[in-house]
Amino acid sequence: MKGLAVLTCALAAVAIHAAPSVYPTGTTIYDPARAWSGYTVFVLPQTGAVLIDMNGRTVREWPAFEGASGGPARVFPGGYVMGALGSGRPHQESLSIARFDWKGTELWKVGDTRQHHDWQRDDFPAGYYSPSATPSVEGGRTLILSHKNLVNAAINDKTLEDDYLYEVDGAGKVVWEWFANQHIDEMGFSPAARAAIKASSALGGPRQSIDWLHVNSATYVGPNHWFDDGDQRFRPDHVLISSREASFMAIVGRDGRIVWRMGPDYRESAATKAIGQIIGQHHAHIIPKGLPGAGNLLVFDNGGASGYGESTPAAPDGIGVVSRGSSRVLEIDPVTLKKIWEYSIRGTESYRFFSHYVSSAQRLVNGNTLITEGADGRVFEVTTAGEIVWEYVSPYFTDGPNAANRVYRAYRLPYSWVPQLERPVERAVVPPNRSTFRVP
Repeated sequence: MKGLAVLTCALAAVAIHAAPSVYPTGTTIYDPARAWSGYTVFVLPQTGAVLIDMNGRTVREWPAFEGASGGPARVFPGGYVMGALGSGRPHQESLSIARFDWKGTELWKVGDTRQHHDWQRDDFPAGYYSPSATPSVEGGRTLILSHKNLVNAAINDKTLEDDYLYEVDGAGKVVWEWFANQHIDEMGFSPAARAAIKASSALGGPRQSIDWLHVNSATYVGPNHWFDDGDQRFRPDHVLISSREASFMAIVGRDGRIVWRMGPDYRESAATKAIGQIIGQHHAHIIPKGLPGAGNLLVFDNGGASGYGESTPAAPDGIGVVSRGSSRVLEIDPVTLKKIWEYSIRGTESYRFFSHYVSSAQRLVNGNTLITEGADGRVFEVTTAGEIVWEYVSPYFTDGPNAANRVYRAYRLPYSWVPQLERPVERAVVPPNRSTFRVP
């Protein structure tokens, strides 16, 4: 029996990955006639910020962002780049946010941020390109998603790693702030969910604090037709947040109140029942003006496990009570809560589109959607019919036996925003027939 146990352990040790272990990287599909072509930027902890063209060639790297734990970098018109610097380990945080010119000269910096997952500029509300907005690299306000360690006995007797939003002006002065723990009564938690949060003893390992909401995106609502028509909930400088741990999305008003919410329990209304439970979502935002679907909510619905509630055999502590082994991207009318568009793989093969953490979605000018399936380092562009017209698999792997090529979030930007580079020659990439393709 001892020998059998040893063999079982050995088999378990090598059977770590269910996905293929050998596969092509770089651009694997590209239809120049149907894709919205430009550069794509993303951040890798081991490399820094990386800019690629449509054929997957790396055209610029910014090593200043190497090791940062704060989420995305963004390229602005003129080849300027902005993102998080440094790591506040063991916390999932960066130390500062900075902006650089194309040559790598630091132009602006705010320190001691404890920033995590997201940040925004007030003139770049969703953080990605729209023909209706040209973000500036100077002045303005910067929204920072951050942490504050504190105790609120109404939530839990232990130390909370609370999500903290604040804005700084061009001089780095704090001009607005919001603490999540002060608004728990507005978040739609059931008595069972509140009890599970209060009983939680998960102290985040060496972090020694409870990351009770794990907000993973914070975006300005931005200019939109709902507000133009008089709906004050969608004021452009309100902030849309997404809680991965609790599976809700909410708009925070300038007075701090939550003025709009979806989740955490999607049985709350007939409209949200029709959408179905959203789980562990990332990158919730309002599609900017000037793009197809402007004013609608776009979100990467990860799946995996999240949410608080009644104890179950799979979640005896009432944490992670909802789960799904596949992902989807949803576009939703935020007023009627009607589902407008979905990208997913249905049926028994649904697991083939699945990133249980990280990931994002960006609406493009031609109506296509750029999707980051982050856990496997895959970024791809789909049409409204769900056809893949561009696909890229990151070749940047970490070291070690469990090497990973995770991409947190990627953004597409126009060639014209980087005048330092000649527009690249675009070459179609037609993938081989998988049934006959062999490694030599």
